[in-house]
Amino acid sequence: MTIVSISLDDELLKEIEKLQKELGFSGRSDVVRAGAKMLIADCKAKERLEGSLNSVLLLIHTQNVEDTVTEIKHEFEDIISTQIHNHLRKDKCLEVFILEGDAARVKELVRMLQISGKMDFVKLIVA
Repeated sequence: MTIVSISLDDELLKEIEKLQKELGFSGRSDVVRAGAKMLIADCKAKERLEGSLNSVLLLIHTQNVEDTVTEIKHEFEDIISTQIHNHLRKDKCLEVFILEGDAARVKELVRMLQISGKMDFVKLIVA
C-alpha cells in the first residue's frame, strides 16, 4: 500500500472524523478510501451513460459563486428544461436542474461544474 499525504481544511477534517465515529471506520484513512471508491464508482457509472437522458442535477454552492453557475448553465440551455434556485442557510444556494438531452452534453455539464472547484455538492440522478 502506498502512503499519500493530503491537505484538508479544519472543517473537512472534522466531518471525516465525525463519519469515522458514526459509521465505525477504524481510521480517517478508511473514510477517505471509502469516499474515493464512491467517487470512482460514480464516475464509472456516468461514463457508461449514452443516448438521450432524462435526469436531475442537484447543486449546492455559496452565493458568491452564482456568476460561475450562470456562465456554465448558459452553455447548456439546450438540455436544461427547468431550473429551481433556493436559498439555504449560511449563504448557501441549492440549484435543481431538470435535464433532457444527449448523455454527452449532460456529462459535460456535470464535469464543468465539478472542475470549477467552486461547488460544494454536485450530484446527477438519472431516471
